[in-house]
Amino acid sequence: MRELVVLSGKGGTGKTSLAAAFASFAKDKILCDADVDAADLHLLTNPDIKQKNDFKGGGIAVINPDKCNGCGICRQLCRFDAVKENYEVDKTECEGCGVCVDFCPEKAIDFPIKKCGEWYISDTRFGKMVHARLGIAEENSGKLVALVRQEAKKLAENNSFDLIITDGPPGIGCPVIASISGASAILIVAEPTVSGLHDLERVADLASHFNISGMICINKYDLNIEKTLEIEEAGKKKNMSVVGKIPFDPIFTKAMICGKTICEYDNKSETANAVKAVWEKIISSPDMNSKGILDFNNIIK
Repeated sequence: MRELVVLSGKGGTGKTSLAAAFASFAKDKILCDADVDAADLHLLTNPDIKQKNDFKGGGIAVINPDKCNGCGICRQLCRFDAVKENYEVDKTECEGCGVCVDFCPEKAIDFPIKKCGEWYISDTRFGKMVHARLGIAEENSGKLVALVRQEAKKLAENNSFDLIITDGPPGIGCPVIASISGASAILIVAEPTVSGLHDLERVADLASHFNISGMICINKYDLNIEKTLEIEEAGKKKNMSVVGKIPFDPIFTKAMICGKTICEYDNKSETANAVKAVWEKIISSPDMNSKGILDFNNIIK
């Protein structure tokens, strides 16, 4: 089983647009959206949800007034001031740490597991996709990312597919760590800016820490050639090859407005050809065997 995870140091670099474009090239694959906090791959794939599942993780303390004797220990221990004077828990302030549950001498506090979001299995024009939506201000995004990837792997195995294309979350936090663990390779999408270079180095260091092979794609490279060269040099120092440079092109935005990938919108453009070239280099890399994957005929005209 091979999995390519597309990452970026921050949002808005073109990560999702590229992941969707790669899905239009590949066959016998499962598409996975691991950006559960701000999922947007569905905007380009128009999924038809076939299976909806609740995601439960963490709990909120609930005080049983019939058992509570008002000793005040829970109020003393709660660092978030979630337990009020009437010994009711403010759900918006409770962080679900469970300290009050463990130390209540009367065992008067329950800790029911709550619904934090939903995850889905959908049909798209590119094949099946596993994706999710975390509830507003909910925790456990890393746990949901791991669940989505696990379900994508099961789906791939059940369909005898050997490839998963995952649109990962931006940054270097817990959801990103959960998205790259055990992956075959990652593609870091970077922009030629000061912050883009900094963010690239952080993601590269994270991948190195977990011994994940990485590649780099520079999007909008022609906006700042000097920074593009610096990113290429940084890639060499991190032992990551630059598999492609994509020029700035408003066609990306036009394609998104139409709900299409760039290669569906204009398959003959210079930018679309640059995206194809990036994919060809990815699947010919040592970590991503190209056999049976590439199929440009699958692109919707």
